[in-house]
Amino acid sequence: MKYILPVILLFLGTSLDGVPQDVPNLRASAESAARSSPGGTHKSYATKFSHAENPISEGGNWEGGKSVGLDWADIATTDGCACGLESGTTGYDDSTALLAGPWAPNQSAQATVHTENQSEKVWEEVEIRLRSALSPHSATGYEINFRCLKTKNGYSEIVRWNGPLGDFTYLSHKDGPQYGVQEGDVVKATIVGNVITAYINGVQVAQATDSTFANGSPGMGFFLKEKTGVNRDYGFTGFAATDEP
Repeated sequence: MKYILPVILLFLGTSLDGVPQDVPNLRASAESAARSSPGGTHKSYATKFSHAENPISEGGNWEGGKSVGLDWADIATTDGCACGLESGTTGYDDSTALLAGPWAPNQSAQATVHTENQSEKVWEEVEIRLRSALSPHSATGYEINFRCLKTKNGYSEIVRWNGPLGDFTYLSHKDGPQYGVQEGDVVKATIVGNVITAYINGVQVAQATDSTFANGSPGMGFFLKEKTGVNRDYGFTGFAATDEP
């Protein structure tokens, strides 16, 4: 995770201004919907973070790492960007926000990356969460993260959160510039059955299998280490999630 001293499934298409064309709701403010199909009901949510909130709520659609989980940090939105509130000095209390309500187990989420002032000496990660849950002093599920760095020290990881603060298990770790992200990249993660897959700009970069968690919600997160006061240097400018029964 980190600093190892580290409806219809969405598919990436061409983009305008860093927003995938096949996710039209990213151009609107937050929207959630249930769509019927022959296979059942699909749930989806998309947002461009058009309102300033601390922590993010968007009408009660999000639950926060601090406000619900207590031991992790929340996420705030401002100027069309979601950014973490982690101090950068307190360990693995990643900024976390999960979509509320029940979600089917097969999930997909993607987001458009904002990142500036990248540094080899600062660990900044953008994260997608799948099958995740928060309760007081517990955070479970799957984190798919990407370091905001396009050098040999860039990386992407798939991590299982086991509950207590700092209790996590690496399922995949990939190093190299092709696994880090830069401004405007679109990161995506899916979980189907027990297979978790990560993508950058439509290219698969990592995959892992795990059967620990069968249910939970999609969401997002951010990690910061080795510097304070730089939370707005990285985040997401758009986010969308969907599920399949």
